[in-house]
Amino acid sequence: MDVDIKLVRELAELLADTGLTEIEVEDGDRKLRVAREIQAATYAAPAPQAAPPAPAPAAAPQGEAAPQPASGGADMANAVPSPMVGTVYMAPEPGAKDFIAVGDKVSEGQTLLIIEAMKVMNPIAAPRSGTVRQILVDNAQPVEFDQPLVVID
Repeated sequence: MDVDIKLVRELAELLADTGLTEIEVEDGDRKLRVAREIQAATYAAPAPQAAPPAPAPAAAPQGEAAPQPASGGADMANAVPSPMVGTVYMAPEPGAKDFIAVGDKVSEGQTLLIIEAMKVMNPIAAPRSGTVRQILVDNAQPVEFDQPLVVID
């Protein structure tokens, strides 16, 4: 195969200019693919270090407080777990009334709270109808994946 070095260089420059990782050109039966390694992979390593914002364990004392009221282990069986890592907000906006309070009747699909993850507000809905027995998190508290948030009986 006769390779056009000038074309390869132009494609490589195009990769650098656009931030693409690879480009492929076809001309009849001939196909030319130019790819480069991404340096961002080295930057991906610090991201997991940022992911363990160990301040969440700083909130663990509140997590430790939760098992005390839940001395009857059956309560935790009815807990709604966090589907993601993020920050809990109990109201739709600062100063607004909380979505739920202990003793409230909730319907399946009703918003219980919001978890902010990566600047996106994610409403957490009740998986079933029932009564709010416990709220295991505080407003603006960081939460971990699968952490119990609310107990609904």
